Amino acid sequence: MPPRNGTQISEFILLGFSEDPELQPLIFGLFLSMYLITVLGNLLIILAFSSDSHLHTPMYFFLSNLSLIDICFTSTTIPKMLVNVQTQNKAITYAGCITQIYFLILFSVLDVFLLTVMAYDRYVAICHPLHYMVIMNPRLCGLLVLMSWILSVLNSLLQCLMALRLSFCANLEIPHFICELNQMIQLACSDTFLNNMVMYFAAVLLGGGPFAGILYSYSKIVSCIRGMSSAQGKYKAFSTCASHLSVVSLFYCTTLGVYLSSAAIQSSHSSETASVMYTVVTPMLNPFIYSLRNKDIKQALKTFFVKETTNRPVVLRLKTYP
Repeated sequence: MPPRNGTQISEFILLGFSEDPELQPLIFGLFLSMYLITVLGNLLIILAFSSDSHLHTPMYFFLSNLSLIDICFTSTTIPKMLVNVQTQNKAITYAGCITQIYFLILFSVLDVFLLTVMAYDRYVAICHPLHYMVIMNPRLCGLLVLMSWILSVLNSLLQCLMALRLSFCANLEIPHFICELNQMIQLACSDTFLNNMVMYFAAVLLGGGPFAGILYSYSKIVSCIRGMSSAQGKYKAFSTCASHLSVVSLFYCTTLGVYLSSAAIQSSHSSETASVMYTVVTPMLNPFIYSLRNKDIKQALKTFFVKETTNRPVVLRLKTYP
C-alpha cells in the first residue's frame, strides 16, 4: 500500500496493556488511584512551600517546581488513557498524538534539568555552606529554572517538527498506552534516519550532559563529606542528598530503559513497563521520597492545616422561643 502523507492521517490506535475486558476495570482503578495520589502528593509539597516562609529557600523552590512539572507530566498521559479505557475506544487523533509527544518530551527534559539544578544546589550547600545564600541567590535560581524551560521547549518543538515530516502506511497501531516519539518513528514508511539521529543526539546531549553534571556534583560532595571530621556532620550531609539520589536513580534507569529498548530488539511489554515507571510511578513516589524524612515539609503542612482549622469562623445559632 502506498504511503500516505503524515498530515492526512486522522488517528492512531493505542493498543494499551491488555484487550481482556475483565482487566479493564482493574487497569482503570489502578491508574486512577496512582494519578490521584500523584496530584495530591505533589500539590501538598507546593502548598507547603507557598504557605511557609521558612521553606522559601533555593532547595524547596526547585522542589516545588519539580512537583508542578510532575503533575503536568502525568496529566499529559494518564487522563487520556483513562478515557480510552472507560469508553473502550483506543483511538487518538494525529494532532492529539503529536501534542502528547510534545508535552511528554517537554516535561521529561524539564525533569532532567531540574534534577541537575538540584544536584548543583546540594553541591553548593555542602561544599560552600558559608557562601550558599550568596551563590544561590533568587536571581540565579529563577534564571536556572527559566533556562531549563527555554531549552526544553525548543527541544520539544524540534522533535515534533521532525515528526511532522514522516509518512505512514496502513499500520497505525501503537503497541503502547501513550504516544511516544520512538514508537511513532517505528511506524513510519518514509526514511527515519534523520529522525532517529535527532532523537538520539538530543537524548545524549540533554540526558547525558545533565547526568554528567550530576555525577560531577556528587563526586565533589563525596570529597567534601569524606573531609568532614564529625560523624554527625557526615550523616546530616548525606541525608540531605539521599532523597535526590533516589529520584535521580529511579528516573534515569527507567528513562534509559525506554530508549535503549527501542534500539535493541523491541519488546512492547518491557517498553510499556519502563514507560509506566517514569511517567507514573516516579512522579507518584517523588512526594513520598522527599517528604517522609523531611521534617520541614511535615511541619509546614501541619501548621497550615492547624491554622486552617482554627481560623474557621464559628457560627452561633440562636434558638428562638415561641
